[in-house]
Amino acid sequence: MESGLISVDRWRNGSQAYFLTHMHSDHTRGLSGDWSQAPLYCSRTTASLFPSRFPGFDLSLLRVVPLSSWTSLSLRSPSSGSTVRLHFMAIDAHHCPGSVMFLFRGDFGCFLYTGDFRWDADAADEARNTLVDAINESPVDILYLDNTYCNPIYSFPSRQVAANLVADIIAAHPSHDIIIAVDSLGKEDLLVHVSRILNIKIWVWPERLRTMHLLGFQDIFTTDTSLTRVRAVPRYSFSIRTLEGLNTMCPTIGIMPSGLPWVKRPFKGDDKLSGSFLTASMKNETISAQKELQAAAVHKFHDYMYSVHYSDHSCYEEIAEFIKLVRPKSMKGIVVSSSSYVDPLYYFGRICGANQPPQVLLMRPDTAEEFRAVRIKSYSGSDKTRALAKGKKRKRDSHSSLKRNKKRARIQVKCAKIVEVD
Repeated sequence: MESGLISVDRWRNGSQAYFLTHMHSDHTRGLSGDWSQAPLYCSRTTASLFPSRFPGFDLSLLRVVPLSSWTSLSLRSPSSGSTVRLHFMAIDAHHCPGSVMFLFRGDFGCFLYTGDFRWDADAADEARNTLVDAINESPVDILYLDNTYCNPIYSFPSRQVAANLVADIIAAHPSHDIIIAVDSLGKEDLLVHVSRILNIKIWVWPERLRTMHLLGFQDIFTTDTSLTRVRAVPRYSFSIRTLEGLNTMCPTIGIMPSGLPWVKRPFKGDDKLSGSFLTASMKNETISAQKELQAAAVHKFHDYMYSVHYSDHSCYEEIAEFIKLVRPKSMKGIVVSSSSYVDPLYYFGRICGANQPPQVLLMRPDTAEEFRAVRIKSYSGSDKTRALAKGKKRKRDSHSSLKRNKKRARIQVKCAKIVEVD
């Protein structure tokens, strides 16, 4: 597509139409209350959040895009001045409230931009069927893919299973206060599930409560701490030090729902969860459901802290399923700053018929050290000697080399460091 026509999740000058996939801050960086470049297309839910997120924003610039139907737009070619007809469709991305993928087609071809998305078993059939029908009509030339967890080291259970595990931990600690780390948008389904299955209200901070009301959740959430022992708190305030301080006043457990494997010591399974309601409820489930539960990554990181692999991004297996469904001619990862970054062509280029490029891969962590970044590279015969020589030199200076590699790969999986990805 010719530059100067549209921008997706980018807010610099120079485009004739702008598209926002969802309201997370890493996708709105550059937007502000006085932004006024051109019409901005988004879902109805995302549009409803603008007044609270960007006070003063000119709401007349917003164009609400319906789900699962084509919309047409006439643009002007910057180079020739001729009319460019653009057709686009918004499809539910199942990431956070209001999140959508955008499918674009026209004389330039067909592009699919996923934004952040979760393509798990809980994804609605409507979105799947809409996508299949659309790409059968217009095959995708380029897939712009959420590659946050495009690495075989990442495998998550469905969000339904992970939410049950969170409720399990809470039920197993009836005398504890509970804090759950969340962002300013997202994980609403998790909190609603916990509230309903345990029949409790969830405390949230005042700004979060306003967001919940905008999203239509009126009775589940509260800002009155006397009404509940379960609190959803901002991720930036969630730390071991905070939990240790809280435990001097009242027994408190912290839960981090995230796809990042930021914990190292796994939960052994013989602690307080062994007799809880979820464990008992699984006795009559199918073998496959039990295996899915066992595969759920529950880690006890500290006496006061658990991590549960509840993620709003697709894991490796789900990305593979999605690419096989879409079968694009080519694709590009849209996440380049993640510590888990891998170019999706490295693993899935064969589906597109493209060459698989060299790329940075991350190895599984062990109990002694953090993730190590490894450069995967194809050698020619003449390059092998040089590569071996370079390898010996790197060994002599392994400490500084490791530091450089960590910085280069932006590895932030540390003992008490939480990376805000979800």
